[in-house]
Amino acid sequence: MAVIGEVVADAVVARRTEYDASRAASAAETLSPGSLSAERLSPGTQSPETLSLTVHPGGGPANAAVALARLGSMARFAGRLSTGTLGRLCRARLEASGVDLAASLDVPQPATLAIATLEHGGAARYEFYTDGTADWGWRDAELDRLLDRALGPTPVAVHVGSLALVLQPSGAAIESFLGRARATCTVSIDPNVRAGLVPLATYRRAIDRWASLADIVKLSDDDLAELWPDLDIDGAAAHLHDRGVGLVVITRGAAGAAVSLRCASGPCRFEVPAVATTVVDTVGAGDSFAAGLLHRLGARGALGGRLSDLGPETARDAVIFAAHVAAITCSRPGADSPWADELPDDLRRDALDATALR
Repeated sequence: MAVIGEVVADAVVARRTEYDASRAASAAETLSPGSLSAERLSPGTQSPETLSLTVHPGGGPANAAVALARLGSMARFAGRLSTGTLGRLCRARLEASGVDLAASLDVPQPATLAIATLEHGGAARYEFYTDGTADWGWRDAELDRLLDRALGPTPVAVHVGSLALVLQPSGAAIESFLGRARATCTVSIDPNVRAGLVPLATYRRAIDRWASLADIVKLSDDDLAELWPDLDIDGAAAHLHDRGVGLVVITRGAAGAAVSLRCASGPCRFEVPAVATTVVDTVGAGDSFAAGLLHRLGARGALGGRLSDLGPETARDAVIFAAHVAAITCSRPGADSPWADELPDDLRRDALDATALR
């Protein structure tokens, strides 16, 4: 499995009146590759003049790569990794999780920083600091070299999304790469809309182009509202199917996931309930959901093409698995996705035995 994207430093600020920081402090701190996120305030360190943050690495595509590797998939991450303090934390977590970094590049620019304020229920609102950072300093020669490495040895799937797909110069190069990758790979895209950093008009112009390259599109209900405010779930799924997407999954937090699979007789639509959990925060939940979905589809031999043989029962099974992975991620601070041996017993065997996804 190849994952392409940014390594961002996400800093998440928890509002004391809305978030139980003491509960978060009792959970083990972990680093998840991609973006660095300070997921909470340490209790008792706030004042009008100071702010004390605890840092957890994150970032959409890197989070997905870490989650895939922890589940047992062979995951390769393509991106620019800062050699600064935060970048080294990101690299350490990627390596500790078993992610292949042969398609990544070390660069001297600092890591991107994203500060997320945790609202009621653990939802996050983000501020991004990107000027002059590693993720957005791509050069054409770097892109060509790294993206070529991402395809060898040939993966069965490529997952991309978030800021790397929408910001330039990486966005155009990745789109071109996806056009080539489709010859042998299932393509998965998670737009992960960040309207505070990129104008919505940019996403809305790009989404149909991305859909024409994708076999799987995973959206949140927030993404849906931003991209197509006049469409309901069925309308958005039909829109994406018309542009070639085989599997559309829309995550809705506690309301579960809505799924639409393009079948021979028309769209097969169903819902999968959310898995009950105590939510610490939702940072990285969507990324771990996407990873769980791809991992399970890989374990079922469904990846490596256009999903033409994917039936609704296999799709449902994969979404149920993904919901469990996301629920565990939500139960602890930061984008700390589960290892295979942390899954429920009835799901663990497939997680440990899955070797098809690489």
